[in-house]
Amino acid sequence: MSDTVRVRFAPSPTGMLHVGGLRTALYNYLYAKQHNGVFVLRIEDTDQARFVEGAEQDIINALRWAGMDFDEGPGKEGDVGPYHQSKRSEIYKKYAEQLIEQDNAYYAFDTTEDIEEMRERLKKSGNPSPKYDAITRMSMKNSLTLSKEEVEERLSSGESYVVRLKVPRRETVRFEDEIRGFVSFETQGLDDQVLVKSDGLPTYHMANVVDDHLMNITHVIRGEEWLSSAPKHLLLYKYLGWEAPKMAHLPLIMSPSGGKLSKRKAESEGIPVNVKDYIAQQFEPHALVNFLAFLGWSPGNDKELFDMQELVDAFSLERVSKSGAIFNFKKLMWYNEHYLREKSAEELLPRVKSRMDENGVPGVDDEYLKEVIELFKERASKVTDFVDEGMYFFETPTEFDEKTAKKAWKEQTPEILGKFKDDIAELSDDEFTGPNVKEKAKAILDEKGLGFGKLAQPLRLAVSGIGYGPDLFSMVALLGKDEVIKRLEFAIETL
Repeated sequence: MSDTVRVRFAPSPTGMLHVGGLRTALYNYLYAKQHNGVFVLRIEDTDQARFVEGAEQDIINALRWAGMDFDEGPGKEGDVGPYHQSKRSEIYKKYAEQLIEQDNAYYAFDTTEDIEEMRERLKKSGNPSPKYDAITRMSMKNSLTLSKEEVEERLSSGESYVVRLKVPRRETVRFEDEIRGFVSFETQGLDDQVLVKSDGLPTYHMANVVDDHLMNITHVIRGEEWLSSAPKHLLLYKYLGWEAPKMAHLPLIMSPSGGKLSKRKAESEGIPVNVKDYIAQQFEPHALVNFLAFLGWSPGNDKELFDMQELVDAFSLERVSKSGAIFNFKKLMWYNEHYLREKSAEELLPRVKSRMDENGVPGVDDEYLKEVIELFKERASKVTDFVDEGMYFFETPTEFDEKTAKKAWKEQTPEILGKFKDDIAELSDDEFTGPNVKEKAKAILDEKGLGFGKLAQPLRLAVSGIGYGPDLFSMVALLGKDEVIKRLEFAIETL
């Protein structure tokens, strides 16, 4: 085994990269970088029936967007490629044949109907979960029950077959997981796993073990859902005479309502499930990375904000939890707001302009837009909010939020706002500043003996069409005297 730490992220291109997959990639990346090791991307594309066009590029885009570029992988060939399993068929075939010769695997010629019939028969005789295993294999059509001649004849005639692992009947497979400690499995509960499918391509189990060995992978860091596959993989390492890499099985990501965060659950709870959704919705990449790092790991202190290098320095498998981590979307938004507010208006300007173009909002002066960004930043959760929620900075509202209007627009409102409009009209453009406008409002309220809300709420509604937003008088000053007067006249007339 290599002295250099080598880890791999091995997704299957059967769909767009799931946010849970990104966390697995992140933990692998952090571990590799902390040990000056190598982060390998391997595409496990042997399941041709479920292959999704564009999924591989989506995986690469997601990793790069999150700041986790791989050291070896598609387009970055190292000495142990190719990095697509579909291009490695001949390699797997050699090792499958070795296992058959050693009597650790066998050819099975059973049809789907044969297997279904076996399961039905066993269910009727009281076996609730029948498997193709050490007991049932002896009543099936395979190279253990057929004569050598018949096996040769079936193979040479091109009959369809699979290669199965010959799992021992009564054995304990025990190993030390880097997160869970010692784990043991009884082989009695395992089926004779298919290693090579009828299309000649290997299953995940066969390809995964062969590739991890040939690619000198030292640590396999993957999701908890693969824990039950570990004993089959360890048997393969043993039969092939190889040293198994160290294994670490990461805790599940849980839905806020309980249970695993499935696509269906995530969607019903308003949680974007694929990384491409986070990219499309313009989340800050480091907010998602920082949030995912804490989904199952903790640094052992109260620090919550880490840049990538700090995560690399602090990360350890010892501090990864065994129990599932709840996906707290509010916490993710907290991270996003933090990283967004850290950015200058100058940095955010091109992204806000691009959002304006997407939404067909007419362009405005860059200096004005920078002032809008600066003012609105404390209210924004995502870059898209500057345009989606701050539309009133770019065009006069023609509709008013009904709920706010009901609450804020009273009988004396037109009179108060009319007076306010006349008073601010007296200010010169240079005098039209937040503090001066606030002074005018205060004077009217003092004169009438009214509370601040009596003018502030309807004024906000009149100039923005909604009942919330950034500092009111800074917003009024930024919109400019003529625009504010025009909006006040329209609101008084309409409401």
